[in-house]
Amino acid sequence: MLRNDYPGQACSVAKSLEVIGERWTLLIVREVMRGSRRFSEIQDALGVARNVLSTRLQRLVAEGILERRAYQESPPRHEYFLTEKGLDLWPALIALRGWGDKYSAGPEGPPSLIVHKECGGAVSERGICERCGETLTARDAREVANSRAHDGFSQPRTG
Repeated sequence: MLRNDYPGQACSVAKSLEVIGERWTLLIVREVMRGSRRFSEIQDALGVARNVLSTRLQRLVAEGILERRAYQESPPRHEYFLTEKGLDLWPALIALRGWGDKYSAGPEGPPSLIVHKECGGAVSERGICERCGETLTARDAREVANSRAHDGFSQPRTG
C-alpha cells in the first residue's frame, strides 16, 4: 500500500496532499460542489467502491472539509455539505480542470463549462469571469454541459 504522508517535507504542497491527494478525494469534493449530498448520489456519479467512498468521506469529515448532517433517523442516513475549508478547494479544482481542459479535451472541447451565475460569463482556470472580470468563489459559479462535447463523460447537473 502506498503511503499517504510525506515525512521530512517542510512543504505546504506535501501537507495538502496528505489531506486531499488520495485517489477519489477531489472527485468526491467536486461531486459535493455539484450538488450531490447523499452517499448513494456520490457513489452513482463516481462509480467508486462503497468501502473506498466511506473511507474517503470519513477522512474528509475528520479533516473539516465536509460536514455530515443526519436527514433520517431510522435507518440512520446522512448528507454531506462542504465547510468553508472545503469551499476553499474551489480554486484548486478550477485550476486542475483548466489544465485538463487545455491538455485532455477532445476536438469538441471540454465536457462541461463553468459559468458565472450572475452574468453567464465563462470562468477561467484562475476563477475569474471572462465577461465581467469578477474574481469568483464556488458560490458564484455553476457547471453547465458543453453542448458541443460528446465524448462519453457524464453530463453535469446544471443547477
